[in-house]
Amino acid sequence: MSATAGQADGVRSLADRFGFEPNMVVMEMGYDEDVDEDLREALTERVGELVDEDTDEVVDAVLLWYRDGDEDLFEILTDALGPLADNGVVWLLTPKAGRDGHVEPSEISEAAPTAGLQQTSTVNAGKDWTGARLVTPRGAKKK
Repeated sequence: MSATAGQADGVRSLADRFGFEPNMVVMEMGYDEDVDEDLREALTERVGELVDEDTDEVVDAVLLWYRDGDEDLFEILTDALGPLADNGVVWLLTPKAGRDGHVEPSEISEAAPTAGLQQTSTVNAGKDWTGARLVTPRGAKKK
């Protein structure tokens, strides 16, 4: 039987769930007053300040807060891919079922592949948010 370090230790930090390492460049999109500030604090303690979507940097990961009623998910995911490094990850954060702004999983499973991404896992991202890890499929190259 095997377990990841996070599972074996009961997950030391919210940041552990996201696989972020110190000094990674993480771009945040969709910030609003409803985001989980505890999660943001845990992530910034790990990586430093989050950059906004106007950055000119290549980013290691995108933290994308998305709610039902926001702009088109496909378009937002496409925008997130622009500055993303070849092996980068998009973390799509959506409100949990029963919360205002909940996004149906079918919307994600439709928009992500259309944008050139595949979902690999989900995490509990706090009291009100779920995180879906989206990556470029193996063998696919960004142009």
